[in-house]
Amino acid sequence: MMASVKTLLFFLQWVLHYAVCREVSVPTGPLYRVAGFSLSLPCSVSGYEGPRMQSFEWYLYRDAAPAIQIGIVSTLDKEFPYAIYQARVRSGEVRVERDSGDKVRLVVQRLRSEDQGKYECYTPTTDARYLGTYSDSVVVKVIPDTLQISFLRSLTGQPMPEGAELTLTCSASIQSEVLTHLSVTFGKRGGPGVRSGASSEVHTYHKEIISIDNLLRVIPGNSYKKRYDDGEITLEKRNGPGGHDVYVMKMKAVQPDDTGSYFCEASQWIRDPDKSWQKIAQRMLDIGNLTVLQLAESLTVTSSPRGEVPLQVGSPLILTCEVLGLPSEVDSGLLVQWMKRGSVSSDGVATGGVEVEVVRMSPDSVVSWGDDPSRASGGSMEKVAFGKYSLKLFSARSADAGVYQCMVSVYAGRRNPGSSTAATLTQRSEGVTVTRKAKEVLVAAVAQLPRGPLLKRGSTVTLICNTNVTTTGPAQPQVKWLWRPIPAPVIKTRQGSPSETSSPNLPVEEKPRLIAAIMHDGVAQVYSNGSEVSIDRLSANSYRLRVHSANLDDQGVYTCQAEAWGMDPNGAWYNTGAKAESNTVTVYLYARAADLLLIPLVVGVSSALFVGIVIIAAVTCCFMKRLAKRRAQK
Repeated sequence: MMASVKTLLFFLQWVLHYAVCREVSVPTGPLYRVAGFSLSLPCSVSGYEGPRMQSFEWYLYRDAAPAIQIGIVSTLDKEFPYAIYQARVRSGEVRVERDSGDKVRLVVQRLRSEDQGKYECYTPTTDARYLGTYSDSVVVKVIPDTLQISFLRSLTGQPMPEGAELTLTCSASIQSEVLTHLSVTFGKRGGPGVRSGASSEVHTYHKEIISIDNLLRVIPGNSYKKRYDDGEITLEKRNGPGGHDVYVMKMKAVQPDDTGSYFCEASQWIRDPDKSWQKIAQRMLDIGNLTVLQLAESLTVTSSPRGEVPLQVGSPLILTCEVLGLPSEVDSGLLVQWMKRGSVSSDGVATGGVEVEVVRMSPDSVVSWGDDPSRASGGSMEKVAFGKYSLKLFSARSADAGVYQCMVSVYAGRRNPGSSTAATLTQRSEGVTVTRKAKEVLVAAVAQLPRGPLLKRGSTVTLICNTNVTTTGPAQPQVKWLWRPIPAPVIKTRQGSPSETSSPNLPVEEKPRLIAAIMHDGVAQVYSNGSEVSIDRLSANSYRLRVHSANLDDQGVYTCQAEAWGMDPNGAWYNTGAKAESNTVTVYLYARAADLLLIPLVVGVSSALFVGIVIIAAVTCCFMKRLAKRRAQK
């Protein structure tokens, strides 16, 4: 059994030793390369014995003398190159680049016609036994350089406005004796500088914009893919004169980032016998420099009239928005919106609150009303000239007061942008303050406490407010009842004098509290203060406040306040801003008769009880003393 195992192990070792042998390999030929451009020939060795770092030698057998071996370069011997290659090897034009210990590549930086022939890669043996292949060869054909590239028109460096269309044209051709393909790429250098490490040297980036590859596929650069998908960048191949293909790249709307130096690059490709595509020639041509003028530097949005606009309710309101600084040679779409924030009354401007859109005109001139679509029948928005728009409200309402701004979104170079297209720039005008111009309104209010019995706790307190509104057109008062406590005098003592004197200081007033109100539309609102309160309208101009079952907390100073509300031509009520406050009425509450009898009754009962107790105590004391004397005599 042990003998058979040893025999098997010996057999496996013998098979492994003779099956694994040295093998050198280079690509399958023939390989076609272009004169003047580089050649890179890989060579690898496997199945070898000895160190991992293997040596390589390259030889050439020219077509003119196929039997003569010419030494090119060696990784082992610096004196290996023949005389015709020594200068090129010393300069590095011909060299061996090592990928790993057993993989290298021969690089000829600029091929010459005399470099055509059969190339042999040889590896000196490091094996214990001479077994396998120690070299491999490939035929290299050097074809003439026929790649041509040119442009029809260069960029002059003249600044171009943002949104303008850019067209670049590049012509390229090849006339090769073998089948090769052509690819063309448009690219850009320049833009923001990038510093390299700690060095102060600034390098400009290099970007591929779009290309047609060797299989005629249009491929955008990574940074330009979205613009290509949106149809903003295109590249097409056209048939030109003399067999020269013409490649046309278009940018429909240039952006500030498009500033830079542009180039066109043409590459010649061939498919090697191993089915891989190899770039065998390449040329780059500078087209020129482009400077894009930013729209933000020239665009301004203004609105008129400027400043504050007093508005009479029912009168027309006209606002104008003008867009200046748009380049005439760029066909841009504009989205114009009128925005309003806050409300304005005769008392002043309130610029807070939520901003709402009043109306907009889309780039295709469609008008839509934002916060109140019903205004479409009472207003209009029109384009009166290039970059000039007007907003008209035929009969202004009270709610139309506020701060207006014209907001313009520019789609540079895009006349009809899609719904998902982002605006190139959005800018606002200064605010136009529209205030309500109060018409002639006079308001008067008088408060009174009707004559009657003294007010006592638990009774009903009645207060009357008589108002008067004088104006043109329909008007209604809005009445509010306010309450504040009766101010108590503050005693101020003067220190340091021989005798103390006191003098009352001014009363400290508290902020009035709203008790009840009747709105302009007749709706009564009661704000609870712990008592039962009601408010009603006795006549057109007379309003009544009643406090039922009044208590001490209802004592105080009462005031009536009237505000005038008018009706605009559209039938909507609005606050005219005119108001008046009545005189003050002070309400005191007295104790009831039953409360007045309670105090004497309590005092009388208490006194009687006290006197009775004293008498009983005196009588009892005298009786006990007399009784004690009688007992002593016995």
